[in-house]
Amino acid sequence: METPSQTVNVKIYNQTYPIRVGHGDVERTMRLAAMVDQRMREIAGGSLTADSLKLAVLAAIYIADELDAANAKYEELNQELATRSAECAELLDQVLKSGK
Repeated sequence: METPSQTVNVKIYNQTYPIRVGHGDVERTMRLAAMVDQRMREIAGGSLTADSLKLAVLAAIYIADELDAANAKYEELNQELATRSAECAELLDQVLKSGK
């Protein structure tokens, strides 16, 4: 059974946006909107432009960069975990075979 969605109003850079969210995602959506708002305000503080569309695009690029870096780190850690797991499995096999 699908969970019903609801609409939450978020405020980003002095604009209110109604966003439809699934049940239980209201707090997360509000938190994400606050992160976008904060990033836009940070950029606006060091920028000569007050154009909200340009600020939104710059914020999206910064956020995408952060996501890309986090994904790369995740892949690196996942690969390290796979390597260590294989090493542990090999050691365990050696111990079990030598115990016979």
